[in-house]
Amino acid sequence: MSSFSYVAAAIVLFTIVLGNTNAQLSPSFYDTTCPDAYSIVRNVVEKAQENDIRIGAKLIRVHFHDCFVNGCDGSLLLDDADDIDSEKNGAPNLSTAGYPVVDDIKTALENACPGVVSCADILAIASEILVSANGGPTWEVQLGRRDSRTANRAGTTAIPSPFETLDQIAKKFADAGLDSTDLVALSGAHTFGRARCATFVHRLYNFSGTGNPDPSLDTTYLETLRQTCPQGGNAGTLANLDPSTPNGFDHNYFTNLQKNRGLLQTDQELFSTSGADTTSIVDRFANSQSEFFDSFAKSMINMGNIKPLTGSDGEIRFDCKRVN
Repeated sequence: MSSFSYVAAAIVLFTIVLGNTNAQLSPSFYDTTCPDAYSIVRNVVEKAQENDIRIGAKLIRVHFHDCFVNGCDGSLLLDDADDIDSEKNGAPNLSTAGYPVVDDIKTALENACPGVVSCADILAIASEILVSANGGPTWEVQLGRRDSRTANRAGTTAIPSPFETLDQIAKKFADAGLDSTDLVALSGAHTFGRARCATFVHRLYNFSGTGNPDPSLDTTYLETLRQTCPQGGNAGTLANLDPSTPNGFDHNYFTNLQKNRGLLQTDQELFSTSGADTTSIVDRFANSQSEFFDSFAKSMINMGNIKPLTGSDGEIRFDCKRVN
């Protein structure tokens, strides 16, 4: 066989293997083994939202942070153990929250379908339900992930940081197989939720050591943020990521960026970075909520496909906090 034939055969084999891997995730994965899985998750998260309007933002963030470390495998949910250094101890995850609700979902699913629905899939299902419940799009959640038996605290450096440049964040997305449209669309999840003063106060008083605020900040918005986060104030104080409609899932995040009212530096850089391909994407989403919703749904599916464990890999945890 010629070298060309070997290469061609290898490409065909790779395509078949990749196709089979992707085919293992399916929206109908639990139709026979746990047909009420979706409604069980919905019942738990809807009750949780009655007590915590931020639970949607919290759980989609956990899903995002989980997928960026070793893929969507539920590894972030593991607590410290003898052979587990929890990813929750990594700097990007110290402010993640919502874990008790994940435990409540898992308990309800175990009561109905013991050992069937993975913790990794719980995050994917809950994220879709809560985005939709807050006015956002729906999509067919791809299911069939299994749970990791390990955690990777060191790997949490792969999670995008609010202090990084657009180029640095774009590289992290590219490393995960996601493109600029995914980056902008998934950033749109900041249309609901909150951020601590510690993540943006550097923009208010001494940006990049200049002694002045970030010049890309709208001056009226700057004064509002300074009232929320005074110099020397409580770094844990929360501010709305979307000052216009903080609890609804809509495209106002993008119209805010056009007005220089992005809360995080990494939010505003999507629009304000000269020559960046993300600027035109922000404009498209600001001009059309339906286009944002369509792209967000596709990007959530793309993110959920980052290196899932399937087949006989990993396990189905009985308790999301610990391996079986």
